[in-house]
Amino acid sequence: MINVLIVDDDAMVAELNRRYVAQISGFHCCGTASTLEKAKEFIFNSENHIDLILLDIYMQQENGLDLLPVLHSAGCKSDVIVISSAADAATIKDSLHYGVVDYLIKPFQATRFEEALTGWLRKKTAMEKRQYYEQSELDLLIHGNSSSELKMKAPR
Repeated sequence: MINVLIVDDDAMVAELNRRYVAQISGFHCCGTASTLEKAKEFIFNSENHIDLILLDIYMQQENGLDLLPVLHSAGCKSDVIVISSAADAATIKDSLHYGVVDYLIKPFQATRFEEALTGWLRKKTAMEKRQYYEQSELDLLIHGNSSSELKMKAPR
């Protein structure tokens, strides 16, 4: 079972995300935290191993991004998916810098939520099965295709 921690100060949003998690086979919401302090307590003082953190950025008095360097410096092995209304490039870049594995912009579709969690699990499982990779296998794992080029539309 994959243990998921939801970090969001909006109780309604946290509950909605908890329900989404509960609908995905193999995933279990082991807790919610409405502040970064509560999240840190849950992550570092909990008997539950947290596999995945769903993190909001815009919280009442806090910025969810502030949790990322704390996790990084503590050597926390939990992966993070950001779920936020923050859509600016600087915030997304900062998130990716700290190793966020996916980023969902609110509002999102339930199918995209499921894709984020199941895609993360698929990559995690694939990484645990091998010690070494061929370049084409790594390209498929990272980019979802066999080419090493990312196929993104260039801004005009």
